[in-house]
Amino acid sequence: MVSFNSSTNRPFLLTGFPGLEDSHPVISILFCALYLIAFLGNGAILVVIRVEESLHAPMYLFLSMLAASDLGLCASTLPTLLQLFWFNVPEIAFDACLTQMFFIHVFSLMESGILLAMAFDRYVAISNPLRYTTILTNATIAKIGVGILMRAVAVIFPVPFLIKRLAFCKSNVLSHSYCLHPDIIKLSCSDYRINSIYGFVILLITFGLDSVLILLSYLKILITVLGIASREEQFKALNTCVSHICAVLLVYVPMLGVSIIHRFGKHVPAVVHIIMGYVYLLVPPVLNPVVYCIKTREIRTRILGNLLKM
Repeated sequence: MVSFNSSTNRPFLLTGFPGLEDSHPVISILFCALYLIAFLGNGAILVVIRVEESLHAPMYLFLSMLAASDLGLCASTLPTLLQLFWFNVPEIAFDACLTQMFFIHVFSLMESGILLAMAFDRYVAISNPLRYTTILTNATIAKIGVGILMRAVAVIFPVPFLIKRLAFCKSNVLSHSYCLHPDIIKLSCSDYRINSIYGFVILLITFGLDSVLILLSYLKILITVLGIASREEQFKALNTCVSHICAVLLVYVPMLGVSIIHRFGKHVPAVVHIIMGYVYLLVPPVLNPVVYCIKTREIRTRILGNLLKM
C-alpha cells in the first residue's frame, strides 16, 4: 500500500452530493441563498449595534460577538463550497485543508464560549439587576471576548500538527465540501488514536463544559424567577432568555447530531453525514439573526428603521 505524508502535499478531494453532480449548480443556488441570509443578517446586527449607542449594553455586545463568529464560520466554509458546486473543482491542498479546518473549529468553539457568556449575562441581569452594568462593564466584556478567542485558538492549535504526523494512503476523499478534523483523520492509514482522543477531550472541555455551565445558569435563573411574586414579572424575565435559548439549541442540537453520527454512525448512509454536516455549519449562522430580529424588539426596530430610511 502506498502511503503519503504531509510533505508530499497530496490534495484531498471534496464531496458534494454523490450521484447528483449534474445538479450541483442548482443546489448551489440554495446554498448561496442561505449564505446571503447569514451574511446580511449577521452583518446587519453588527452594524446596528455599532451605530446605535443605546445598544452598547452587555447583552447586545455579546450578541455582536456571536454575529461575528457566525460570519467567520460562513467565511471559512464558503470558498470550498463555491469551488466545488460552481466550478466543479474538488481538489483542496493538504495545508489549505488544515487551515480551513483550523478556522472552522476555532469559530465553532468561539460560538459555544459566547453562548456561555450570554447565559452568564442573562443570569446577572435577572438575579442582580441593580449591579448588572457594574459587573459586566465594557472592560470585563472585552476580557471575556479575548478569553473566548484565546481558549478556542489554544485548544485547536495542536490539531494541525497532530494531523501532519499521520500518513495518508490512497484514500483521500472527504465526506463534505469542507474540512473537519474527524473527517480528515479517518483517511489516515496510520494509528490516529491520539488525534481521536484529543478531539474527544476538546469536545468535553469546551462544548461539554459549556453546556453544563449553561444548564446550571438557567437552573439558577429559574430559581430566581420563581422567587418573583408577580406572574407578569416572571414572564417578562423569562422572555428575555428566549432568544438565547433558541441560539443554544440551534448550535448544540446539530453539533450533538454530527458528533454521534461521526463516532457511532458507521452504517448510516453517506447522505445523512453530508446533510447533518451542512445543518451543523449553516443552521446557526442563518437562523440566529432571524431569531434575534424576531424576539428582540430593539434589534428589529433599528434594522427596520434603517431599511425604511434607505
